[in-house]
Formats: sequence, structure tokens, C-alpha cells
Amino acid sequence: MSELSDVTTLTIDGSQPLSIKAIKDVTVLCDTVEDRGGAVVLRVTGAPAPGWTDGLDVALVTKWERVLRRLERLPAVTVAVATGDCGGTALDAFLTADIRIATRSSRLLLPFEGEATWPGMAVFRLARLAGAARVRRAVLFGRPVQAPEALMLGIADELTETPDTAAATAVQRLEGLSGKEIALRRQLLFDAATTSFEDALGPHLAACDRALRRTAEEAA
Repeated sequence: MSELSDVTTLTIDGSQPLSIKAIKDVTVLCDTVEDRGGAVVLRVTGAPAPGWTDGLDVALVTKWERVLRRLERLPAVTVAVATGDCGGTALDAFLTADIRIATRSSRLLLPFEGEATWPGMAVFRLARLAGAARVRRAVLFGRPVQAPEALMLGIADELTETPDTAAATAVQRLEGLSGKEIALRRQLLFDAATTSFEDALGPHLAACDRALRRTAEEAA
């Protein structure tokens, strides 16, 4: 992990098996951002080789999924940049980001485990982002999602030949936004998929009230 100005960056290599180190790296990133604020840039690349689940157990997977959920809820703008093939832990992290950028040659891959694709929460996030029907072949049969298709499906937000520049531009474009408010808007988006209008109205009105109070305080 490295820190540049108010941006905290982390590189995740999906070709490496899931490990305690990977979980600790993401945990340290979350601790840093929660303490100091700023934006996050995730550089993700690589996909697992056959046998990547050897020695893996559900306790480790649970810890990984929990730290990803923490990453996904950070009070900060998160930008992920995928280069080359992207699967395993790299794909997991990519899908948690607010802004997802990929190189034009990137492929998103659900890795195989034994006789089928890995059934981790990347499946959930892909279905939520693009719809179950549109990612059916990737989830059921491991069909790679090419970068142009990822863009069309809304899995990627931008394609680029200069990933570092694209990430820096994205961060600069969003400079000045409140991380806390970003987290709140993000949660409202998450809840919209499963919450009725009546149940959603209260949290949305509360968010509107906070925004109006903040505007009034700034004008005073």
C-alpha cells in the first residue's frame, strides 16, 4: 500500500491465492482512510491459476468477504483500475469500487474451482451491477467479460490506455466531495434494490434534511 497526497493506493494481484496478507492489506487501507480521509485507488490485475483454492477454507473466505464489505462502505470515493486479465481477489476488489476503470484489453474472469466457477460474492455484485441475465454465461460457464462488454453492461465505467492518468483524473474530478456523504448516497443506492418506496422514504427524507441543514449553516 502507498499514500500519495490525500490518495491511498493498494495493488491487488488476483493471480495470488487468497491469503491472510491480502486481508491485512485491505484492512490497513480501510483503517488509514477511516482515520485520515481522502480517496482510494485500487490497482487490480491478474487471475488465479488452476489449483488456487488448495488450502483455502471457508473461515478465510469469510474474513475476505467481510473486509471487502468494509471497503465497499468506506466514507471515501473509491476508484479501481483493472489491467489485463482480472479475476479472483482482483475482480472482487474491482467490483466494490465506486468508479471502475479498465484497460481496453482487460478481461473480467470468474475463476473455476473444480467443476464450476467460484460462487463468491463477485457473483452477487456482477448480478447487481448488470442484471442476472446479462452475466449468466460468465457466472455459469466462466465466459470472460471483455472490457467493451463490461463497459456496455455498466460493470466498468470507463476504458483507457493510460490507467494511472485515468485514475488521477477521476480522483481530481471528484475532489471536494464529502466522503461521509458519498457513503450515505451509496447506502441509499444499495438499499433501493431491496427496499419498498414506503420504507425508503424515511432515510431519503432524513438525508435531504441533513443536506438542507448543512446548506443553511454554510449560508449563515
